[in-house]
Amino acid sequence: MNAIEQVFRSAGVTGRIHVTDIDSGSEVAIRADEPVVLASVFKLPLLLELYRQAERGVVDLSDPVRVPADGRAPGGTGLSAMSDEAAMSLRDIAYLMMAVSDNTAADVLLGRVGRDAVNTLLAELGLPGTQVVHDCRELFAGMLADAGVADTAALTQACADPTVVARLGALVPGRTNRGTPREMTRLLGMVWRDEAARPESCAAVRRLMGLQVWPHRLASGFPFDDVAVSGKTGTLPTIRSEIGVVEYPDGGRYAAAVFTRSLGTAQNQPRADAAIGSAARIAIDHLRAHT
Repeated sequence: MNAIEQVFRSAGVTGRIHVTDIDSGSEVAIRADEPVVLASVFKLPLLLELYRQAERGVVDLSDPVRVPADGRAPGGTGLSAMSDEAAMSLRDIAYLMMAVSDNTAADVLLGRVGRDAVNTLLAELGLPGTQVVHDCRELFAGMLADAGVADTAALTQACADPTVVARLGALVPGRTNRGTPREMTRLLGMVWRDEAARPESCAAVRRLMGLQVWPHRLASGFPFDDVAVSGKTGTLPTIRSEIGVVEYPDGGRYAAAVFTRSLGTAQNQPRADAAIGSAARIAIDHLRAHT
């Protein structure tokens, strides 16, 4: 759609989007089958596998987990930003992973359930283009090595240089956690229709997605008290994305996956963030007008 492409151009990004009516299957797609970098979006299939293992008794969500102060994944939220040893349940660690995109929480859970199990789940759900190849610590270690710097503060500064950004394997779908916009909306649809796991597990996943605190991307396109937005963001240098579900009071529910890559290297790009919500709003308005 030209209007969506214009949103992307005006924000200084290239974009890929897939939006679908969860119940009818009608869709809006722009480069929806091209591989994309998932960044923290990989935390959704990880969460789903955690709950599926809990169904089978492989894990107990109430089990306490000790998280040492050292060896944590980089990040500015949750356990990644805390200074002291912590102990909490797997369920509460999952909350931190989804609500504030805590990278250390994600690594704790991936270490518990296993990346092979997450990839097996994705294959079973019919999502062959989606794969988890590393955890957050490995992701950042790779970026540090590619950039030739020693820590994340230096990495942030280095990524102002386009030649450094061009060296980052984490921004190449074939070398990192990856998927496609269409497969992400398919996954969301299965969660919202209670097809990805038992109904109570899908409900728990939906609840945690609804507790995400970030309002600046997908949710920014739907500033209404009676419209619910549940989502999971993904962020890396020049990468800003979000997948989620938008639910209207008339029962309409729409899965959206918007993945963008900025043409510039500035760390703060509010127009690029807002473009995610604007693009999804245009697509959903189109679907609702043609129901």
